[in-house]
Amino acid sequence: MSDKLSPEEREKKKLPPEDEGHFSEEQQKELLQKYDPESNTRDLSGIIKHVVFYGLLAFSLFQLYTAIFGQYTAYIQRSVHLGFALSLIFILFPMRRRKGARHKVAWYDYIFALLSIGVGAYWPIMYDDLVFRIGRVTELDLIVGILAVILTLEATRRAVGMPITVIGILFLTYGFFGPYFPGFMRHRGQDLESLIQLMFYTTDGILGTPIGVSATFIFTFLLFGSFLVKTGVGQYFNDLAVSLAGNLTGGPAKVAIFSSALQGTISGSSVANVVTSGSYTIPMMKKLGYKKEFAGGVEAAASTGGQLMPPIMGAAAFLMVEFIGGVTYWEIAKAAAIPALLYFTGVWIMTHFEAKRIGLKGLSHEEMPDRKEVLKKIYLLTPILAIILFLLVGIPTMQAALYGILLTIFVSAFNKETRLGFKDIIHALVDGARTALAVAAATATAGIIVGVVVKTGLGLSLANGLVSASGGNVLLTLFFTMLAAIVLGMGSPTTANYVITSTIAAPAIITLLMVDEPAGAAVPIVVALSAHLFVFYFGIIADITPPVALAAFAASGISGGEPIRTGFNAAKLAIAAFIIPYMFVLSPELLMIDTTWTQLIWVLITAITGMIAIGAGLIGYWYRKLNWIERIITFVTGIALIYPEGFTDLIGAAVFIILFAIQWMSREKKTKRPQTA
Repeated sequence: MSDKLSPEEREKKKLPPEDEGHFSEEQQKELLQKYDPESNTRDLSGIIKHVVFYGLLAFSLFQLYTAIFGQYTAYIQRSVHLGFALSLIFILFPMRRRKGARHKVAWYDYIFALLSIGVGAYWPIMYDDLVFRIGRVTELDLIVGILAVILTLEATRRAVGMPITVIGILFLTYGFFGPYFPGFMRHRGQDLESLIQLMFYTTDGILGTPIGVSATFIFTFLLFGSFLVKTGVGQYFNDLAVSLAGNLTGGPAKVAIFSSALQGTISGSSVANVVTSGSYTIPMMKKLGYKKEFAGGVEAAASTGGQLMPPIMGAAAFLMVEFIGGVTYWEIAKAAAIPALLYFTGVWIMTHFEAKRIGLKGLSHEEMPDRKEVLKKIYLLTPILAIILFLLVGIPTMQAALYGILLTIFVSAFNKETRLGFKDIIHALVDGARTALAVAAATATAGIIVGVVVKTGLGLSLANGLVSASGGNVLLTLFFTMLAAIVLGMGSPTTANYVITSTIAAPAIITLLMVDEPAGAAVPIVVALSAHLFVFYFGIIADITPPVALAAFAASGISGGEPIRTGFNAAKLAIAAFIIPYMFVLSPELLMIDTTWTQLIWVLITAITGMIAIGAGLIGYWYRKLNWIERIITFVTGIALIYPEGFTDLIGAAVFIILFAIQWMSREKKTKRPQTA
């Protein structure tokens, strides 16, 4: 039964008429500012607005220049990147989330911005001197280093959020007060001078690998995404999804899944995905008859899954290349492809069963767009497909992104509605730099965490602790690692939560899988990829796992549903994401590494069949309504099919065939419930 209010009821409750289209830009902005720290920026005017505009433009031009003509040394490239990001964050992001603070820059923020410029310029100005006396820190070095740490943490709090900032502070505290920590985590500790040297005068801290990736690969791909957005590809994703899936059973929910998967190829934020796609799809789902919490849950699950979808993967794939070593970007994207498709298959199956259960149909012929007209703009997807092709043939990652930007400008010229003029290009450069600010801050703070872990050996200690707590049991170790990744990933953006989880949680899986190998043995690619993708998945799923489920809360802001119930619906729909990582650790064939087509096809068949059974069990409907005993049997059958063992596959397949036959023979001849208006 629909929970949609009639126009008369809405008028009686003094509610505005329900918008059958989508939320206004102002409503979308309010939602983003509420649930996405990266969007909580000031609305500036006057001279300072122009200063920020040209500052962002200069940031992009610097990055483009070094991408085309070659990067500076690591210290200079990364410190300039950091200086741009910190100074612009202090002008754009208020210290507190007050409405009044969004229209005026506080006097102290100008000071913070100037100090940030000084911190960013210190390495380029003092480079020869710093290199000459490497390992020795002067009083001025110490002051600048302390400022760098404080400014980085405060900028991260403003632009990214409190969770990663708190984790960064805790790790700094642990690095300094190590001797006072009990048990297996004890280490020698650092005096202030040594700690600051580690944090700002080596490539193991703030200027470490995470911000190095931000200053190269991530920024260039964010620019690529910004140029794509300027062509109107985001709206085209929605139009394409409606034209292909809108008339199917429960069509709007499938539109949400389809469009969110496409949005995820260019977006780096689950919350942004929800607001962009959900403002269009959630009202459609509600109009068709889905309950508020279910409609919000579908969008949250689908949008969060967009972060798992190659080629962008929330920019985490670029970090994986550096963290794992010996693996190409293409190998990571290829390994992530089948798990991502299985994830969306699981969400699709469950929304289909829910639509069948409550008797919902798709959009009517009159509500459907002209498919031929929509397909005429299919050329807008050319840059995304080209990026994949460039990576496949071995073109370097940054070069592939640059070619993608040029191709986007070229392709946009085919239609005057999508054509990018000079002003559009300038605004795309500015928008790309604005998007990169939070990523730069997050990766700088992530560098603090990585630096402490590397210096103290904390990662290995925690890994050994997790393995010991599980008694060496594979499933228990994976379960404890899953919990750690979800907790560490709560409230953190994609890039930051991957850095945190891969540094702290991934070593536990690697330690367990390498337990029979001799000490010092090289970690095989398949082991490293399995571990890193495992923690990456669960770090992302934190966005829809109550109680801190930012993507679900944003979706509830659009649907009007209860946030926690929306989160539970999203987590239920995303059940595949809680199962698939176990599959590819226990059965690496899913990652398409050192596997045959026969093995891969068999694993895919059993996985998809298992997802059908799990979806039917959780929703309580297949070809007809299931009673609670049938639901339990069906769910367990799905788990047996998904668990990568030949014996469980055979038992699961046999039971599945029996259940299917029973369902088919007793299926409902007609949908007894009328379509809800």
